[in-house]
Amino acid sequence: MTKYIFLFVAGMLSFVACKQAAVPTEVDTDNNQYFGAKITPDSPMAFHDLVNKMGSVDSLKTKVTGRVESVCQMKGCWMNIVSDKTGEEMFVKFQDYGFFMPLDISGRQVVMEGMAFREVTPVDELQHYAEDEGKSAEEIAKITEPAEELKFMATGVVLLAEK
Repeated sequence: MTKYIFLFVAGMLSFVACKQAAVPTEVDTDNNQYFGAKITPDSPMAFHDLVNKMGSVDSLKTKVTGRVESVCQMKGCWMNIVSDKTGEEMFVKFQDYGFFMPLDISGRQVVMEGMAFREVTPVDELQHYAEDEGKSAEEIAKITEPAEELKFMATGVVLLAEK
């Protein structure tokens, strides 16, 4: 009986945790919001410069800024950054699944610190992310090939205040 009570409580806690809103660890006087490890928004590399640097290296530990194109609409566990200059995208996850981002930040600027790398994403994973993003079954069914993507594992993110 105790085993079943434990399993029920553990299941309920994980369900509630998945539905909790992203809460910044800090908000500064400029109204920037901090998530994950505390980083500063000073001196980031522009995303289009990172794209150029990634042409000659496999991975790069860096601080980068970019515009959020989309966020996982299930719980904010990933986001896509897009370059306003090149249109290239970068898929961003958060180290150790340790923090989430607000769901309503599309179009906002962020500064992130972590590791950029290229990786092939399998079809089933691409379809899963499309579902998380709220795409239709028709759009998801069109995903039939793996994709090499620029990715970023963020240790900390600063959501810059809207201007």
